[in-house]
Amino acid sequence: MRTRSIAPVLALMLSGPAFAADPPGTPMLGHPATSAEVEAWDISIAPDGAGLPPGQGSVAQGKEVFSQTCQLCHNEAGKGQPSDRLTGGVGTLATPAPVKTVASFWPYATTLFDYIRRAMPLPAPQSLKDEQVYALVAYLLSVDGIVPATATLDASSLKAIALPNRDGFVPWPSNR
Repeated sequence: MRTRSIAPVLALMLSGPAFAADPPGTPMLGHPATSAEVEAWDISIAPDGAGLPPGQGSVAQGKEVFSQTCQLCHNEAGKGQPSDRLTGGVGTLATPAPVKTVASFWPYATTLFDYIRRAMPLPAPQSLKDEQVYALVAYLLSVDGIVPATATLDASSLKAIALPNRDGFVPWPSNR
C-alpha cells in the first residue's frame, strides 16, 4: 500500500528535468507571437484616425448593409430594440432624460469605425469588410444629419467629422 502512494511522487520527481528549461511560473502555453500575428490583431483606430484603413463607403451602401446585418438587433434606422439605440438623442444629455447614442454621446466618428469593425455584427465580429464599415458609419451619421444623405466616407473625411459631443468630455491630465 505504501508503494502506491509513493508512485505519483516519484513520477513527478523524475519528470522534473523535463520542465527545467522553462523558468518557474511559465505556463508553457503557445509560442511567442510573430510580427505577422501581432499585426493581424493590431486593428485599433485612434480618435485622431491613426490606423484607418484604405477604402470608402456611402450612405446608400450603409443603409443596405444596415438592413442586412444590423437592423435585426438595432431596429430600423438604429432606433433600438432589442439592442441599444444608435441614433437620435442629440441635445438630450443635459436634460432629465438623456439619450446616449453615437451622435449624442460619442466624441469621435473614428471610434465608431473602430467599434463596428472590431465588435459587430454580434454573431460574427470582425466579419465586415472595411468598405462596409465606412458605409455603416456614413449611414448612421446621416440618420442624425451629421453627414448628408449623399456622403461617401473614407479615412480622410471620417477624421474631419466633429460629432456634437466632441467637447463634452474632460481631457485626461497630461502632466502625469
